[in-house]
Amino acid sequence: MLPAGLRSEMGNTLYITQGIDRCLWVFSEEQWKKISDEISRSTSIFQSKARILMRRILAPAQEIEIDKTGRINISPALRQYAGLSKECAVLSMNTYVEIWDKAVYDKYWEENESAFQDAAEDLGKLISM
Repeated sequence: MLPAGLRSEMGNTLYITQGIDRCLWVFSEEQWKKISDEISRSTSIFQSKARILMRRILAPAQEIEIDKTGRINISPALRQYAGLSKECAVLSMNTYVEIWDKAVYDKYWEENESAFQDAAEDLGKLISM
């Protein structure tokens, strides 16, 4: 179930696909068109890295609708990819949404806390408050 604020921002038609770090990415119809067009325009089927990128992000993408209660139906293949179980974490990332299995998300933060601290330190050099 997507939070009401996200539903109103994103519209009723969404696109969901495999993300990075074993989560799912959810895009509005407008944002998905921009992303998929840009990936298609900037990659070549003759480059192996480009084919991997297209197979990982574009190929598994599915159009989904939000029902009247705010739920979305995630295909078994995408649920399996992200390891989704009963409890999920839904993160609004400004231009897209990430859906994580809660246990996978918690483990991700345990493993990446020091990387976050380094990134925050670097960002502090760019932003003065």
